[in-house]
Amino acid sequence: MGLHIINEAERCLNCKKPMCQQACPVHTPIPHIIQMFKENRLMEAGSELFENNPMSVICATVCNHEAQCAGHCALGKKGSPVQFYEIEKFISDAYLERMALPETEKKGKQVAVIGSGPAGMTVAIMLAKNGYDVTIFDEKDQIGGMLQYGIPEFRLPKTVLKRYKNLLLRMGIQIRPNTVMGGALTIEDLFRDGYASVFVGTGVWRPKTLGIQGESLANVHYGISYLANPAAYDLGENVAVIGMGNVAMDVARTAFRNGAQKVTLYARGKHISASSQELEYAKLDGAELVFGKAIERITPEGPVFKISIMDEDGKVIGYEEEREQVQADSTIIAASQGPKNKLVMTTHNLKSSDRGLLIVDENNMTTRSSVFAAGDVVHGSKTVVHAVEEAKKAALAMMRYMEEDQNESCHCD
Repeated sequence: MGLHIINEAERCLNCKKPMCQQACPVHTPIPHIIQMFKENRLMEAGSELFENNPMSVICATVCNHEAQCAGHCALGKKGSPVQFYEIEKFISDAYLERMALPETEKKGKQVAVIGSGPAGMTVAIMLAKNGYDVTIFDEKDQIGGMLQYGIPEFRLPKTVLKRYKNLLLRMGIQIRPNTVMGGALTIEDLFRDGYASVFVGTGVWRPKTLGIQGESLANVHYGISYLANPAAYDLGENVAVIGMGNVAMDVARTAFRNGAQKVTLYARGKHISASSQELEYAKLDGAELVFGKAIERITPEGPVFKISIMDEDGKVIGYEEEREQVQADSTIIAASQGPKNKLVMTTHNLKSSDRGLLIVDENNMTTRSSVFAAGDVVHGSKTVVHAVEEAKKAALAMMRYMEEDQNESCHCD
């Protein structure tokens, strides 16, 4: 154990009203965890972290800590905040290897989880721990969803996901890879085969198209597709990235690690939607940021931009007449992404919003009875911890629903 982690634990003020805990979407009991850590109660601390957030070791690695725990630490007002995420990572990493699985009384009910991203895994783990027979269906060959195919290896080692797969199997959760729900199989087939309820955590995998001339050229790619398998692409040395969100930053950093010598990110205005941490890492890697350039079309030579006219508040109010041709070997569009529509198209009464996101009620049930959903497929692209927060609510609602359904169907004297 590094002295750094021990020193960080000793710095915690154990605030009576811990703002760090309030700022965490899943309200991790940070002072209590740190106190147990200082008392050498490692496994107890790990158990509490896992109970509160089954994706704890992942969140400790990839969360936007500056906007959550670290950004609200009392010590951060005048100095350096406690780096709780380093402590959390150490505890959760150790616990994941050593956690014991208590025997659970089986409920005798099957549950289907569609998608193995953070929302899907959270629901699967919670339901399995409560005695439900869970099967995960995923259209990819590896579990993890965006964790596996959207976050680069240098940010989240894939060995972590292998450990989660082993944990899921140990818990008796069955995994059916390379299975596209809404294709050969549908949600209706799941109910036919006896599943008591279904959870949808399929994320947002459809790239947002810009609808501009040149988008189908050979030197144009989509960010989320590129991150899934960077080795399949030959981008050249000079890469233009359209967008300044976290995906754009990951694309830029990944491109540098796969042969690019120059990567430039372009934004229509002055807004940067990426976290400050991801932005700084991208800049350290050498990424250049250019503002006030709105993409108009793409040519074999690179993107063509309109030059934005902005008011004093940085709001785009128009464009100059001239157009600027930028030289680039490849152009990667990393503007945004939305959900695929296969499930909506093949499931009776399953409805989505104008953006294609699944509509759910206060219990995370969709418009189709017995089908629940959470994560990006409901709210659009957010962080891992936000997916966990919603998935926990969905899992509890699913259990209440299935038990109420059982009680209603019981005709006891």
